[in-house]
Amino acid sequence: MKTKLIAGVIATCFAAPVLAQSSVTIYGIADAGFMKTKGESAKLVSGIADGSRIGLKGTEDIGGGFKAIFNLEARVELDTGTQSPGLVTANQGYYLTKGMDAFKSPALASTLASLRAGLQPAVAVNSEKALFDRTAMVGLVTPVGAIMIGRMYTPGYEVFAAADAFETGTGGTWGGITGGTAGFTALGADIRSQKSIQYRIATQSGFGGSLMYGTKNSGYLGRYNKFLGAAVTYKKGNFDLGVGHNQGEDLQGRKSLTTTTVGGSVKMGDFKLFAGYHDQVNRNSALLADYFNVFTGSVAPGLRAAGVPAANIAALNKIYNDNITRNSQVDASSYQLGMHYRLGQGRLMASAARQNDRTVSNSDATLVAVGYDYNISARTDVYSVLSHIKNQNDGQYTPGAAGSPGGFTKVAGEDSHAIQIGVRHRF
Repeated sequence: MKTKLIAGVIATCFAAPVLAQSSVTIYGIADAGFMKTKGESAKLVSGIADGSRIGLKGTEDIGGGFKAIFNLEARVELDTGTQSPGLVTANQGYYLTKGMDAFKSPALASTLASLRAGLQPAVAVNSEKALFDRTAMVGLVTPVGAIMIGRMYTPGYEVFAAADAFETGTGGTWGGITGGTAGFTALGADIRSQKSIQYRIATQSGFGGSLMYGTKNSGYLGRYNKFLGAAVTYKKGNFDLGVGHNQGEDLQGRKSLTTTTVGGSVKMGDFKLFAGYHDQVNRNSALLADYFNVFTGSVAPGLRAAGVPAANIAALNKIYNDNITRNSQVDASSYQLGMHYRLGQGRLMASAARQNDRTVSNSDATLVAVGYDYNISARTDVYSVLSHIKNQNDGQYTPGAAGSPGGFTKVAGEDSHAIQIGVRHRF
């Protein structure tokens, strides 16, 4: 039983298949294809179904029921060879500057444009340009669980991913509409946390769990003073179920993004059924300091150089800060139902997801998607996905990919759809 417990714990520590004892493995995924979004030209996109990556992982049996493990995983953008993708679409996001009517006068039109440009993410993922942005950890597996240190997936996000019928990839991924009214700019879940320690356990009965604690500068972007995460899972036979909870604390010690996720999947013959519920609340965005700096660091110097009185600049700064604080808040819940159906050498995939925005904006979003994934071989598959998002009010969601968020529609409240065709090779 001890051997089975250790093997189960090791399996939960890696995103890829379990390693042989005392080994180091180079592995990866090469995924790319074409994507055509409503109103946009077709473009080549890396990492549509799965983020392209290359990694090293290893385990060593050190005796007495203990094993040392490590995992280093780097992002690779096949279209450019870089590690920091941009948004799929280049459209401007507008919600963060909502309510800033004082900037809409002809005299301040260029200032509003500068604010929006400063808030628009030039780099969508891995703005730090970290070499091992996806995973960087070392750990020790013991007879009573594993302890790991580094940058890892959070417990809550792992439950979210297990409940996603499109496996966190393509324009059909449930996460495509869980970013709050601000769209991509406001993360709907902490995917990973750096500077963290995690305990994991998996038992022969199928029950398992994880606990994570992040120190100062933890979280997905290193903007937390503290991060806490926990999950309880059941993975056995045809069942993969879980409940997870994440909570971040910003650098000022205030509660930041807090999420609770329940869901999973069950296999029934040729079908695999998915269901999930995700709740997210963020009254104090950990990105506020970055947002404030857009005005003080980029806009205010230009206003001073143009001769605008200091009192006027201070008044504009207050208007900006008050609105950006309110607009960056998130209060929403979402749910998804989906399925896979084994068909020939592949699988038919379908899902429907809905986000209920509980802020005064009431910018709900609905996502429906269908796709087919065909296995050419044991390691290579081709896929095609059609997705559609219905936005309400200020919503600007548009389909994205596993490695690159979609970004924004041209106009708030506009519907969006996309078709994606790609190939994925695992090695």
